[in-house]
This record gives sequence, C-alpha cells and structure tokens, in this order.
Amino acid sequence: MVDERDKWLRLGIDIERPSAARVYDYYLGGDSNFEVDRVLAEQVRAAIPWVHDTARHNRAFLRRAVRYCMDAGVRQFLDIGSGTPTVGNVHEIAQQLDPDSRVVYVDNEPVAVAHAQLLLEGNENATIVRADLREPDEVCDGEETTRLLDFDQPIAVLMVAILHFIPDSDRPLDIISQYQKRLAPGSHLAISHVTDDVYAEQIHQLVDLYRGSSNPVTTRTKEQVRELFTGFDLIDPGVVWTPEWRPETPGHVGEHPEDSVIYAGLGRRS
Repeated sequence: MVDERDKWLRLGIDIERPSAARVYDYYLGGDSNFEVDRVLAEQVRAAIPWVHDTARHNRAFLRRAVRYCMDAGVRQFLDIGSGTPTVGNVHEIAQQLDPDSRVVYVDNEPVAVAHAQLLLEGNENATIVRADLREPDEVCDGEETTRLLDFDQPIAVLMVAILHFIPDSDRPLDIISQYQKRLAPGSHLAISHVTDDVYAEQIHQLVDLYRGSSNPVTTRTKEQVRELFTGFDLIDPGVVWTPEWRPETPGHVGEHPEDSVIYAGLGRRS
C-alpha cells in the first residue's frame, strides 16, 4: 500500500513546514491537514486559547458577507485564499439561495486544492484554481475563472483571512487595486485581517510561531485595514471586529468582540 507521506512528497508538496490553509482547516475541525500543521495550531492555541473561536467568528463573517452580496444581487464569487471549501462555505451558501450562482475558489496550497477538487466534483457552477493572490492576471484570466465568471457583471471578491499573509513588501494595496480595476460597478470586496491592536503580546507570539511556516503573518491596524478598501465604498458598519459586522442577532456579538482579534469589512465598487 502506498504510504500517504510518500504520495504527497511525490506530488511535490512540502509536508515538513506547516501551511496556513491547513492550520486554518484544523481550527475549523477539518481533516485536510498534517501533523506538522496540528502541532503549530496547538502552539498557537497555547498562546491564544480562544483561537478556534476566532476562526469560527471569521467563518461566520464570510457567511454573512456572502448573504449580503446575494441580497445586493451579486451571483458571482471569487474567493481568493479559500483553503478547502468545507461545510458552510461560499458555494453552499450562495447556491442554496440561487443554484445558478457561480463560485471560483483560489488557493496556492496544493493539498487544499486537491481536496477541494474532490469536494466540488459534479458541481458545474463551482471550481477551484491553483493560483496566487499576488498574480491578479493569473487569477482572473485563467481558463476555469473565465469559464464561470463574467467580469462585465458584478463579482464579489472575498479576501477573508488572507491578506495578513501578504507582507508590506508585496504592496497589498497595489495588488487589490489591480483586482478593483477589473471589476464592474456593483462588485464587492470582503476583507478580514488579524491585528495586534489588542492582545499585542499574544498576537506577537502568533507572529513568531507562524514565522517558521510557509505563510508568515503581518499584522495591521484598523486604519491600515480600512486603507485596503481604497477604491471601494465601505458598507455600514465599516471596518469592525468580525462579530460586529452585521450580526444575525445582538447576542452574537458578545461582551468582548475584540477577542476575535480580526477586523472585517465589505466594500462596494461604485
């Protein structure tokens, strides 16, 4: 029988270093991860005991943002840095509301892409492509992307918990601007992003832990996250803690929304 480790190695997949996509999958209770990812996740949990709640708050924001975009008439979604599209992800939410909704997931992590391909088999209106956020032409002009998405019509671009893996040296605002120029009026951009505005000591431990992974972390302030929406009109309530962004009920916010340590917002291209 083929050893699982050998199989991934033959596919050129680095299983010696943890991957942010696979660690996040573990936070959410998925199984698209390796021992090295689980070790890092548990080290992070030792520093930030509520990190699994943080991941769930972030996923809940994604769901609410998708529903908002659906209510606004958007039927196309480009989810960049999607990881494995596990239960409750974009295509399930959007296609429950309108089966004709089209979703393109994008990730550069090969294990996430492989698992997503299996999960999406038979779904003609959803696909995943292996590409890097930092290459907008590669993302937007790929065969699978152009098969499903019409850039002359509104598209919701989702950059949820991905931009904190883009260092300042890669000029994230310029990258977003390249996507923005391609989008039709009425398109939306969702962003969530970790910060050290609160719990600075614990977040700096997280940054140190991720430094040895395939995806080092760059934290940003609330104002810096707001700046990422340049070219988009921020939708109320603006950039806030993830539980505060249009909660389903006031009780979902909790007494300490800052415990999420992640800012979130949604902008519209006018």
